[in-house]
Amino acid sequence: MSAILILETSTDTASLALAVDGRIVIEKSFASDRRHNALLFGPLSEIVEEYGSRQFDAVLVGSGPGSYSGTRVGIAAAQGAALISNCKTISIPSILGTETALSGKPCIAVGDARRGSYWIAKINEGNLIEGPSLTDTIGFQVALDTNSTCFSMESIRSYPVAIEQPSAKGIWQAWQNASPQIRALWVAQPPQPIYLAPPHITPSNKKVIR
Repeated sequence: MSAILILETSTDTASLALAVDGRIVIEKSFASDRRHNALLFGPLSEIVEEYGSRQFDAVLVGSGPGSYSGTRVGIAAAQGAALISNCKTISIPSILGTETALSGKPCIAVGDARRGSYWIAKINEGNLIEGPSLTDTIGFQVALDTNSTCFSMESIRSYPVAIEQPSAKGIWQAWQNASPQIRALWVAQPPQPIYLAPPHITPSNKKVIR
């Protein structure tokens, strides 16, 4: 019997799932934000208890782009579960776990990167072809004006883009649909959030006494 734990926490609707012998047998979802990231551990404990003392064969986790804190907490929890089971933690771009990406059709995922910038990622046949990469307002508008289907994982002010949120089940389907080559790339990469830009650091106003 093979068992794979899946976590997706990159948006404010987080979810967990357990796949046993190639099918999802448990799904749980919960609201998640900066104040409630700890809510992950309740559903996670429930899944572990329902599954019993058996070990997981792998742990899949969404890597974003999305909530910086949510994604980090999800990856940390995935690594903890994998450590206990002595198995591999495998991070998969969260945008591939959405309905449009899983359809296999060419599409573009977009998002608000804040401070007047946006991010764009091109997807085809369920694979991440290009990005995510940062762009300005003009580049973002050009992406919206293409004939490709566009979606975002969150609402974007002043831009009516379709909203789709990834799920643990979607991450599992992305893993199932991936070619052996793509799977090998995911397995080889260290699990970490997809960073769009270096963290913004506010300079201290305190004077340095020399």
